[in-house]
Amino acid sequence: MNKADPKYEALFTPWKIGNVEIKNRIVMCPMGGTSLFGWMEHTGNHFDREAAKFFLEKANNNVGLIIPGIAPIKSTFMGQWLYQNKKMFAELKEFMEEIHKTGAKLFVQITAGMGRSWAIPTPLVMLHNMPVVRDLIKPIINIPYQSASPSELPSRWSDKVKCRAITVKEIEEIVEAFAKTALLCKEAGVDGVEVHAVHEGYLLDQFTLEYTNKRTDKYGGSFENRYRFATDIVKAIKDRCGKDYPVSLRYSVESKVKDFCVGALPGEEYTEIGRGMEESEKAAKYLEEAGYDMLNADNGTYDSWYWAHPPMYMPQNCNLEDVAHIKKFVNIPVVCAGRMEPEVGAQAIAEGRIDAMGVARQFLADSEWITKLLEDRLEDIRPCICCHNACFNMAHYKGVANAQSIYDASHIARCALDPRVMQSDKYYIEKAKKQKKIAVIGGGIGGMEAAIVSAKRGHTVTLYEKSDKLGGVFIAAAAPSFKEKDKALIAWYEREIRKYPEIEIKLNTEVKDVRELGADEVIVATGAKARKLPIKGIEHSVEAIDHLLGRKAAGDKVVVIGGGLTGCEIAYQLSLEGKEVSIVEMKNDLIVSDKICLANTSYLRDYFKLNGTPVYLESSVSEIREDGVTVKSKDGTLTELACDSVIVCAGYTPAPIADKGVHVIGDAKQVGSLRTVIWQAWDVAMKL
Repeated sequence: MNKADPKYEALFTPWKIGNVEIKNRIVMCPMGGTSLFGWMEHTGNHFDREAAKFFLEKANNNVGLIIPGIAPIKSTFMGQWLYQNKKMFAELKEFMEEIHKTGAKLFVQITAGMGRSWAIPTPLVMLHNMPVVRDLIKPIINIPYQSASPSELPSRWSDKVKCRAITVKEIEEIVEAFAKTALLCKEAGVDGVEVHAVHEGYLLDQFTLEYTNKRTDKYGGSFENRYRFATDIVKAIKDRCGKDYPVSLRYSVESKVKDFCVGALPGEEYTEIGRGMEESEKAAKYLEEAGYDMLNADNGTYDSWYWAHPPMYMPQNCNLEDVAHIKKFVNIPVVCAGRMEPEVGAQAIAEGRIDAMGVARQFLADSEWITKLLEDRLEDIRPCICCHNACFNMAHYKGVANAQSIYDASHIARCALDPRVMQSDKYYIEKAKKQKKIAVIGGGIGGMEAAIVSAKRGHTVTLYEKSDKLGGVFIAAAAPSFKEKDKALIAWYEREIRKYPEIEIKLNTEVKDVRELGADEVIVATGAKARKLPIKGIEHSVEAIDHLLGRKAAGDKVVVIGGGLTGCEIAYQLSLEGKEVSIVEMKNDLIVSDKICLANTSYLRDYFKLNGTPVYLESSVSEIREDGVTVKSKDGTLTELACDSVIVCAGYTPAPIADKGVHVIGDAKQVGSLRTVIWQAWDVAMKL
């Protein structure tokens, strides 16, 4: 077995939080949906055995410190205080004994609530605005309590919802509940607790920020009053559990906010209305003096969500400089999260700029990534591509609050690239009772995944790909400069699939008739074809995939037809290259989709606003010429746009080579995403 490259050595040195020693400097950061107290389900809080299995797997793969996802101090459904479920803590005690056998440590993260950041699902907006119904359903879900904020505030998610001000009595109940819950955690063998959060614009953070806290009582106004809720909590925990019991704080160094629902992009000059660096220097020290033993830090709020949940458009290690700066003002350990790369994290730790590296969604993409790093098998690590398609796909666009499906709302922290994550009872590898000859048509991501799962089950597989390389349409999707992780994923698949002698790969082989393949089962993963628009002069345009693959370069002035994700990403890349870009979209907002996280979409929308990119919503192109296009708005107004290139991103229609007597997956079945095709590949291959 190889050993880790010496450049990672600093990651594998011990450190302490209070009196608790952690074996290495890798912290598994909390992710919504991974709470050990499964509050998302309608039954109220309970010990979540799927989450326990999930964390034990990480503990057995060399993580130093585990911090599960948020546990609301009062459950979202049924309104039960965490400390009331004694059976849950008895089960937690048994689990902690198993965790400690691995050498890992675990802190339980407890949240005071979300306030105006509560991602209210669209159906609940209507109920919230019907007082009689709202009161009737309060015993099941108390919407005004869930979204209660420091002051009366607009919801981050819906312009139809006003969040009420939380009462002093409610604050005091929460503080007491933190103390009671922390004591139960301590008695269960939990190594420490993390208070959630003066971070990301959640309830405690809203109290600290002047733009969201307009109170005139002891919880508003002065610096000390705004931070009182957070300091009261740590003092109450220390009073109940003893000063030596570690308490971490999830902390945002800077808010990066220009206005309600408007964030600041990296490198932008702006006026901060939340917590700027000057206040943060003071706040970090003040929170340490109140009793906090660690800052688990990054940046941002839900108004600038891409800092705390960085999509692929954000720079790697995007929060490191700010977090490293704040460490200079405290004597407690500081963890930095946000697209952290191991080499950069190790160097920052070695230089004393941070104490540990926080990592979250990479643990979803590859549970064994630390083990592979230790064994110098970096090429075997499946990369997280920052898509948020399954782990946190709360979607928002004009006129719609949180468009996320009810299923996804109760099943966050899954992974687009690995359906087994938090779903081990549904997705697993089991040897087939009868070995079969499987033909897979299409060498894209879905076809490769279907082939690999089939081979793992004991089948022999022939994979047919009509081009000269594997990757399918994802090669085009990965083409932009900011898609380095997408490119790495294709390379990972190319290496991974060749590890299986059961899989024969036939490139440059187009299948005309599936009946001639001599296979017991056929999986069709042939993708989709571009939708053709009936526009006069369409021959003067180039299709999105042809552009992405470099078959036809764009000029200096470009019109992109279609403001969905593909169109916006193409426009973003062209803008980065210094070209003039306009976007024409028929719907009332950019990226109208119930599958794409607001953290991703808000970055692109904010980018186009900041850079003055012309966006024509509720409009269509009626004519394309060699030197421009005619745009028609909803009211019939015509606008002439001069350009030297037109790129069409009008969507795709399924293009299965066959649909009878075969298994069709991915875009060939219904146009979707990597999550769609990978999960469908498992759905099919598990049953063959």
